[in-house]
Amino acid sequence: MNAATPMPSARRAVWREYWELTKPKVVLLIAFTAVVGMFLAVPGMVPWQPLVFGTAGIWLAAASAAAINHVIDATIDADMGRTMNRPLPTGSLTARAALLFAIGIGVLSMLVLVLLVNTLTAVLTFLSLIGYAIVYTLWLKRATPQNIVIGGLAGAAPPLLGWTAVTGEVHPNALLLVLIIFVWTPPHFWALAIARRDDYAKVNIPMLPVTHGVAFTRLHVWLYTILLVIVTLLPYLTGMCGLLYLAALVPLNAVFLRYAWRLWRPPVQPDLPMATFRYSITYLMLLFAALLLDHYLR
Repeated sequence: MNAATPMPSARRAVWREYWELTKPKVVLLIAFTAVVGMFLAVPGMVPWQPLVFGTAGIWLAAASAAAINHVIDATIDADMGRTMNRPLPTGSLTARAALLFAIGIGVLSMLVLVLLVNTLTAVLTFLSLIGYAIVYTLWLKRATPQNIVIGGLAGAAPPLLGWTAVTGEVHPNALLLVLIIFVWTPPHFWALAIARRDDYAKVNIPMLPVTHGVAFTRLHVWLYTILLVIVTLLPYLTGMCGLLYLAALVPLNAVFLRYAWRLWRPPVQPDLPMATFRYSITYLMLLFAALLLDHYLR
């Protein structure tokens, strides 16, 4: 150990290392969209049991998938600037400890959902967990530049999980919410992939900017953003939402389109891909907040 390496006592508390394994900011967005799905499923207040235990079970499953992602990607994380300070690359936690933690909270999530919510939600949540943690992280991520498109279905499931937690059934409106996140995912993630292209190239992960070039990826961010604008109009066009949602949606889409247009048309400012990525997160949060407000105020 050299002088620049922090002694264990100087590192963060162990619980913080486990907390980081769960990717808390990502999981917070997942849980938020799931909770919105719960509220959209009923005309009044969500019953307390599916609200509390459904949210807890979905959160635990998402956190488990995130921790498994840390374990599988530990080797490449160590070589990427964005991830080299995660608990496993730094040695703050061992892979065994992280895996046991992931399995533990994953099992707990299934018990909560099966015993306190309903079996359908448990099954769909389990499939989503496996889809992200195993199918995407272990296979798709390393197999095809369309990894985030195909694997995005697992990450788009939370609103459906929230809906089924309350109603016990799959509803077309819930699938529409899934479609919105599914189409949102490529422009969201490809903006980040452009910014981190060199990192992905260094570890031989075939992200679209690595395999097809940055210009090609910028074009696809623009095209998917146009598709997203169309898809996000569907809740209004189908009568699921009203004018309040539409009033919020128009400026949200206008700003996203502006980011995507600027990203597509050179010259591109160096910080624009990350700015686009950050806005996409704000966009999704505000869009789902608008869905919720419209549901109760119109």
